[in-house]
Amino acid sequence: MRRETLLDAAVANNALWCDAVCRSHGHPGVFSARLWTCAQHDLEFYPNVITLRPEVTAAETAPARDLPGRYAVKDSFARLDLAPGGLTMLFEAEWIARAPGPAGPGEPGLSWGTVTDADELGRWETAWAQGDSPRGPVFRPELLADPRCVILACRRDGDLVAGIIACTAAGVTGISNLFGTGLPAGQLWASALQAVAALRPHQPIVGYEHGASLTSARRAGCQALGPLRVWVRKSEQ
Repeated sequence: MRRETLLDAAVANNALWCDAVCRSHGHPGVFSARLWTCAQHDLEFYPNVITLRPEVTAAETAPARDLPGRYAVKDSFARLDLAPGGLTMLFEAEWIARAPGPAGPGEPGLSWGTVTDADELGRWETAWAQGDSPRGPVFRPELLADPRCVILACRRDGDLVAGIIACTAAGVTGISNLFGTGLPAGQLWASALQAVAALRPHQPIVGYEHGASLTSARRAGCQALGPLRVWVRKSEQ
């Protein structure tokens, strides 16, 4: 795929993944040609609006702001200034992609497998959240029945040490929620990408990262596609 095509696919994939998570909590979003919107949910790590086209204006993201509580916008192309609307930039990041291809040998001592039941998912989320999930589970068992979504757990000597989520949609496989306990960043990224590539060998792998994670992803073979920003208005409650 061309870079611009990959970027569009990464944005669409991420919106479909966010919709799957919100839908599992009883809050399906609404897609238009330019936006994904889910005004009702208050999940901490998920936006209420995602821009799907670079020409979307700040005014188009505004209607859901009228509702009380936390409100977040994923500006997928880093084109908007939402500060005049009362939002604060939470972070900037970079869309990334890895070309399809063989996974290569796995990391010695690490074994990746699919999470298949609610109990295992609960242990996975506890490890991902490092025990800090005050508002209840983010990843509900309904996701395990979604054929697009695979939650992968990595074990070493029987212990859960890492995990990643892969969502296949829009012609690519999106990755998110990578975590690792006691693994060097380079080893974690290389092993996780190998696991996802083995699962979906004929599709590009996409996602977004920032900071040290972005550096590790690029060292593991991912290319940068373009910037994004996340804006948030925090709840006053």
